Amino acid sequence: MPGSIEPLDLVGVQVPYHFRCPISLELMRDPVTVSTGQTYDRTSIEAWVATGNTTCPVTRAPLSDFTLIPNHTLRRLIQDWCVANQAFGIQRIPTPKQPAEPTVVRSLLNQASSVSTPFQSRLSALRRLKGLARDSDKNRSLISSLNAREILANIVFSETGSGSSELNHEALAVLVMFQLTESECALIASDSIKVVYLSQLLFHSSIEVRVNSASLIEIVLAGTRSSDLRAEISNVDGIFEGVTDILKNLNSYPRALKISIRALFALCLVKQTRHKAVQAGAAETLVDRLADLDKCDAERALATIELLCRIPSGCSAFAAHALTVPLLVKTILKISDRATEYAAGALMALCSESEQSQRDAVSAGVMTQLLLLVQSDCTDRAKRKAQMLLKLLRDSWPEDSIGNSDDFACSEVVPF
Repeated sequence: MPGSIEPLDLVGVQVPYHFRCPISLELMRDPVTVSTGQTYDRTSIEAWVATGNTTCPVTRAPLSDFTLIPNHTLRRLIQDWCVANQAFGIQRIPTPKQPAEPTVVRSLLNQASSVSTPFQSRLSALRRLKGLARDSDKNRSLISSLNAREILANIVFSETGSGSSELNHEALAVLVMFQLTESECALIASDSIKVVYLSQLLFHSSIEVRVNSASLIEIVLAGTRSSDLRAEISNVDGIFEGVTDILKNLNSYPRALKISIRALFALCLVKQTRHKAVQAGAAETLVDRLADLDKCDAERALATIELLCRIPSGCSAFAAHALTVPLLVKTILKISDRATEYAAGALMALCSESEQSQRDAVSAGVMTQLLLLVQSDCTDRAKRKAQMLLKLLRDSWPEDSIGNSDDFACSEVVPF
């Protein structure tokens, strides 16, 4: 390394230049050596090669191959240096997990899929695959490229109901880490036995199995273009009850909240079966869980609420919950533009059907929220909904506001 590179100053401590990646000039976390003998941080050199470069960044010599050899000695020296400087607030870099080797992944897939292999060996192979898939996106990409999705799906739906159920469940846990192709989703969606099996797993005693089942249902629904197939899935007995029960009772399990919201939204996109969601108690559960969700999940929950408000039974169920309207009003301009749009749409539907909802909205301060929304940088669709709602609530406006109400009139009614 050229001596002209000065040590990097980090929180008052000088980082030795040979601990820094020549590309990023940052402290290396996973030093690897290329064919020219130069060492780089793995992330930096992988990005360099991914952009089409075929030479060594330092020497400019051609890379004879793109094998990256972990420099364990340098990584340990860096870790020791971090420990020695902990007093200055420097955290020790973790020991990186090495990328999966294609030969190892192939062997594990063969072992897991072979019916002649002992049960425990197959189970162990699936668990190792799950660990590798969890380690990194790169590992998942490698595993997926080796026909893993087809192999795993075959295991998930093979001999269901037999003593090998633990294999099915372990394969399911790995399969849901991958995005399925449209044809793979259609293959599952078009097989009623497979869909019924997944719906039954929604009531399994294991939390992991229940959540993984909901996850695969959501993946299949999202990846299936056929509206008929999506309708068949959403029409399976117990599927709404299972997903809703996960959302209702596993709120202390973050992944359960996220997956069940995604699955419920995907199911509710099917118009013909939304009434089943209402019958399963989805309306009450969505309102009860709304405050527990992060931004992305809250957006999806509000979108689901708006979808269910498009049917009479959904409107009635939400109107009957004392917290629905106040929570929707509170949501406006608080989470995101999308969340605001969905909340305004749901309020429009509720207030159009119920005078009590109108009174509840006004009591919750909806007038101020809507006036702020109309003047904000929110989406045009959200503003149109706000304008329509202001017009609908005109009789409930404070007297000193009525004079300006025409400013917010809207003749265009956008269907839900």
